[in-house]
Amino acid sequence: MAFNGPAGPPATARQVARLLELLAAAGHDGFRDARGPLGLTQRQAGGKFSRDEADALISRLEAELEGAPPPPPTVAADRRLQSIPDEALAAELQRRGWVVVQP
Repeated sequence: MAFNGPAGPPATARQVARLLELLAAAGHDGFRDARGPLGLTQRQAGGKFSRDEADALISRLEAELEGAPPPPPTVAADRRLQSIPDEALAAELQRRGWVVVQP
């Protein structure tokens, strides 16, 4: 595998067409427009996907269009939050406009 290259066979034309349909339904003009919001790589923003990447993105976009809830946060994110002192977490929430009350 080349640096930042696909990790498998290339996506089929049907998969790429389906991705473009789903991106349009989500309000994007194409892969480059969706790069930031969807976290696509530069290669993917150019329309180059592996079959597995295309399948994963198709599933994700279809779930978002159907109104499925986003996936739960990862265990790593939970662990990072547990390491933050309560006072710092409360201060950040207050800075963002939340009302924080001690239990």
